[in-house]
Amino acid sequence: MRKVLALVHLAFEDLGSLGTELSQAGYTIDYIDVCTADLRTIDPLAPDLLVILGGPIGVYEGEAYPFLHAEIDLIRSRLAENLPMIGICLGAQLIAAASGASVYPGRQGKEIGWAPIQAASDAARHPFFSELLVPELRVLHWHGDTFDLPANAQRLASTASYPNQAFVIGKHALGLQFHPEVMAQNLERWYVGHACELAHAGISVTQLREDSRIFAPRLEIAARRFWQNYLREMAT
Repeated sequence: MRKVLALVHLAFEDLGSLGTELSQAGYTIDYIDVCTADLRTIDPLAPDLLVILGGPIGVYEGEAYPFLHAEIDLIRSRLAENLPMIGICLGAQLIAAASGASVYPGRQGKEIGWAPIQAASDAARHPFFSELLVPELRVLHWHGDTFDLPANAQRLASTASYPNQAFVIGKHALGLQFHPEVMAQNLERWYVGHACELAHAGISVTQLREDSRIFAPRLEIAARRFWQNYLREMAT
């Protein structure tokens, strides 16, 4: 069976709808808590797919969180061999860093909440991404950092405040700044786990919960088709 290694920074920021589609596609999934695991003992080339999930820390905080150095080295090893990987939020930023791009705090402040993404010029070359660009669809943004587009990447989507919302490197690496994987029934964990961040950013949990009630079910449907299309694209 094909194997997925999922690098987790927070327990509640999990694979979500991507996990469902991976299981249905015949993958077995291993989760690794990168905060406590010794990543240097892991063979970076062994998994058929690597997924790097989100978290509230910055790629540039390696002095405070030393495991980030080993995580970037692991990702860099897979990039060198053109092996499949998906990065979401912090995961996308780590792929960018491993590719040699700079990662830094966003100049427009945090982007948290439900909003659409806009297609970038390269999006038309990648039909699998179209499911996330349908009219009226909103995705969940939850980030305060951004990054320069890697030199060998193609941009797929943008927002006004964060121009690099999605990118691909060849056919083997996909980076997503936003969160297409979230599922409605799990979001209450996010509101509690990120309570301090939400309060500091002046975000109303009540309003965010109401927006999620409206937009999360629609995203789940679109995201499942998106994951299915991307997994097929990745396998060709």
